[in-house]
Amino acid sequence: MSEHDFESVRGLPGALPEGETILWQGAPNGLSLAQQAFHVRAVAAYFGLMLVWRTAGAVMGGEAPTAALTSALAVAPIALLAVGILGGLAWLNSRTTVYTITNRRVVLRFGAAIPKAINIPFAIIESAALKPVSNGCGDLALTLKAPNKIAFLHLWPHARPWRIAAPQPTFRALPNARAVATILASAIADQVPIELARPSDPSPQSSREPGLARPETVAA
Repeated sequence: MSEHDFESVRGLPGALPEGETILWQGAPNGLSLAQQAFHVRAVAAYFGLMLVWRTAGAVMGGEAPTAALTSALAVAPIALLAVGILGGLAWLNSRTTVYTITNRRVVLRFGAAIPKAINIPFAIIESAALKPVSNGCGDLALTLKAPNKIAFLHLWPHARPWRIAAPQPTFRALPNARAVATILASAIADQVPIELARPSDPSPQSSREPGLARPETVAA
């Protein structure tokens, strides 16, 4: 049993007000979240390179290849522990997170040790940006109208990467992200105008989704 078992409505901090209905609920994909937010692949690659470097250094120093490899494998338990911890955190986050879209707001409920529920009314959402990530998943980032702001550390890992000064609440590693983006855009179109656009990612190798080559404006 957890704190979330006592929710009157799953994923929400309280009962729905009259006239408000849930349009969609979902959660991050654990594997994709581990890769994108917790950088499991990067950590595994780092330890792999360390293993090769240690082995090559020992062989060049005159040590037998088998003995050099055995010595280098001393870092393996540390590598497995690090990857295991990060993977476990990703799994725990995916299990305790619920993203909700109603006909009036977006809600991010997350946190295992300290549960949080962040309500974002449609009226303060300036735009939404969809970016594909991995395993058929995508990130759906929300830009808030100034002066509204939520601290990056308060949101993490449910924040768009590298946007520290102007944090963007984000549905991370979301399966069927495009369908969810369509639901959100349609819901907000009934309330206030919204722009659904592709983000400009600082990484030159980031993948792009052709369907969002130019911003689309969905007006009420």
